[in-house]
Amino acid sequence: MTVRRSSSAAPAARTGACRAPDRPAAVGRAAVLVAAGLVLVLLVLVIVRLPWLGDLGMHAATVQRLRHSPLAPGNPLVDADTPSPYYSPWMLLLGTVARLSGLSVFVVLRLAAAAGLALLVTGVWRYVRTLSAHRAAPALALLSLLLLWGTTPLRWSGFLGLESLALTVSYPSTFTLGLAFHFWAWLTGVLRREAGWPAWLGPGALWAVILLCHQFSGVVATVGAAATVLAARRPGRAVWPGLGAGLLVGAGVLGAWPYYDFFALFGAGSGLEAVHRVLYEQPVARFWLVLPGVAALVARGRRERRDPLVVFFALGTAVVAAGWLSGHYSWGRALPAVLIPAQLAAALEVVGGVGKVGALGVGRRRLRAGWTILPAGALLLGGWAQAGALGYVVPRGVLPAVVEDRYRVPWTGYHWITPWVRYGDVVMAEGRAARQVPAYGPYTVAPGYPDFFLPDEARRGAATGVYFAEGTPGAVRRGIEREYGVRWVVAGPGDPAGAGLRVVARGPEGEVLYAVP
Repeated sequence: MTVRRSSSAAPAARTGACRAPDRPAAVGRAAVLVAAGLVLVLLVLVIVRLPWLGDLGMHAATVQRLRHSPLAPGNPLVDADTPSPYYSPWMLLLGTVARLSGLSVFVVLRLAAAAGLALLVTGVWRYVRTLSAHRAAPALALLSLLLLWGTTPLRWSGFLGLESLALTVSYPSTFTLGLAFHFWAWLTGVLRREAGWPAWLGPGALWAVILLCHQFSGVVATVGAAATVLAARRPGRAVWPGLGAGLLVGAGVLGAWPYYDFFALFGAGSGLEAVHRVLYEQPVARFWLVLPGVAALVARGRRERRDPLVVFFALGTAVVAAGWLSGHYSWGRALPAVLIPAQLAAALEVVGGVGKVGALGVGRRRLRAGWTILPAGALLLGGWAQAGALGYVVPRGVLPAVVEDRYRVPWTGYHWITPWVRYGDVVMAEGRAARQVPAYGPYTVAPGYPDFFLPDEARRGAATGVYFAEGTPGAVRRGIEREYGVRWVVAGPGDPAGAGLRVVARGPEGEVLYAVP
């Protein structure tokens, strides 16, 4: 009896000893899942609100043109028959949905935001699953992608910081990055199965679609794909013919796309360098919270030299550094290829030690505990730094002033001109008005965004500058109106451009809509 009791008690003791370390792990896993869930709820509420900042007008105008004329939409911003890189497969689908359903463009953009967010979350889940089997890894990876940035938020399409994503969730860049994560997961599966060349045709076509939908995110996707191939362990002979077949299919899709010449974009860089120089400014303030991820990449590289995240980070760093050294600042849009692998490595290094602490010595346990605390503290600090995203769903006056001061107040839009201005009318506008008015269907004289395919862009910009300049004779303004078919003018109160024109309406911010005789 005594022997039986002691033998039955020993397994129980051993079982309890094994289970004891699991309780903190379970609590931590639950905390990660709850935090990720709350962030996703915040983003869903942002989609419902759809704050208008940045390039939303550009994308709304693109859907407008494809909705009204899907086969020959013309320029999305000005009354000219030119192609546009904004006419991507994704935007064509959104324009078709708007055309067939009768839904407003802004409702369709909310649907696009929901689809893009879902694609991003599922893509992160699939790709992280190729790197770790831990149940908390995808949720922790998502939090790292959104919060491990810096204490000065960077708001730019194609960048996954929480504040940036809150403003760009309806943009094609979010949808494209979601596709990129799925693309990397698909490519990883093909490599691990060492499938024949036909299995590469699907990833090749998807690669082309990614490049067509958002060219800068397509560069990030390409860097990640190259890292996946280079890091593959003992790739079979079928990999190289398959890779070649996939590239040929992708190149064929790119060349066959009828809405714009993808390969012509390689000559557009010179016009984009000035606006992208800002991406190389304040690197410490914008990205220092990703340093735990860089340390995790060092650890991963020591364990496995051809680790896919390490190769991904190295290739991304090379592209971004080359952009800085050569003055091609638009290459800074490849920064996510540097940040994503580091952010994922930080998350995976944390979950990689869960369950192993009890088997380590005292010093190693302390080191592992410190490593867990470091990214957790970085996530909390990153969440605080990007707490301004709450302002897009919470009314002003509710949040503390220190939080409210961090977010930009959304613009009011130009819906107030729509009772008079019809689809296709030409409106003379500059600044923010030129970036927003086309969202409702009208055109402007000069595009509110750089347009590589518009041959007379500079002339149109000069004409707009002359029109709004103080001291321009009325006869010169009338001549510009006739040349470009201007029917309306949007200007500030007391602007000399409104001299001699009839006041039609006034906007909520004091702007005036004038009718041209």
